[in-house]
Amino acid sequence: MAQGVSAKNLLVLGDSLSAAYNMPTEQGWVALMATKLADSHSDIKVINASISGETTSGGLTRLPELIDRHQPDYIVLELAANDGLRGIPLKILKKNLSSLIEMSRDSGAQVLLVGVRLPPNYGPRYTQRFFELFEQLATQYDVHRVPFLMDKVALNPSLMQGDRLHPNAQAQPIILENVWPSLSLLLED
Repeated sequence: MAQGVSAKNLLVLGDSLSAAYNMPTEQGWVALMATKLADSHSDIKVINASISGETTSGGLTRLPELIDRHQPDYIVLELAANDGLRGIPLKILKKNLSSLIEMSRDSGAQVLLVGVRLPPNYGPRYTQRFFELFEQLATQYDVHRVPFLMDKVALNPSLMQGDRLHPNAQAQPIILENVWPSLSLLLED
């Protein structure tokens, strides 16, 4: 690193779970994270490139331009929920997530992979293998991982919006608590 303090960029590439779906952006966990980072890591700028409905293939299409424009030092990958909800074969999902991790690392960025789960109506075999994919990829690529973004949220109806898929504003600080330990480890590396 150059002498003195140089600004670092942290890019969040996610879907509606990171895009503050159906609420003011400043209430979402990514905005809360940016506020918390301002206190502990004032040299880090957070760029939220999350879009509701985003898939891993959409992320692959957008990531090169985002890397070129923002030159991120850290990339938080929170994608795959929409792939899973569409029943995308796990082989394709694994290939796409692998490519996102490789593209991020090739740019020089450190990666935080965020694990998500699917509703049980997709069957235990698919949903369990889907969830295990995040741990497998984190181990394979030796990247930090948030085990489950919606831990302590997904099964609590008072923290979910009416669609039972998206967290409400009250859930966002809990989601940040789920992300923060892994993010802190990433920033210490």
